[in-house]
Amino acid sequence: MKHYLLFLDFSETYEARRPEFRDEHLTKAWAAVDRGELILAGALTDPLDTGVIFFKGENVEVVEKFVKEDPYINNGLVRSWRIREWATVVGNEASSIVRPKT
Repeated sequence: MKHYLLFLDFSETYEARRPEFRDEHLTKAWAAVDRGELILAGALTDPLDTGVIFFKGENVEVVEKFVKEDPYINNGLVRSWRIREWATVVGNEASSIVRPKT
């Protein structure tokens, strides 16, 4: 399994408009958790300007599908987004575990 991070850059109206779309966004996010695709999600605070969602999957399509259906993105609460593959190497859930040679 590969790991991916989805970065959401919030629009200036995000905080004011979030309540309108939050339940739909959380429903989709928890469904992705139930499928084993979404691991963690939340917003960076102080300032509240970015969301980060951690996914795992065989390929980037799992993240792209989420993006296409996300109400925050589709309703202008997110001004830009980007997906990055995350080469995890430390931790029991790392995609490519690397341990010290000693």
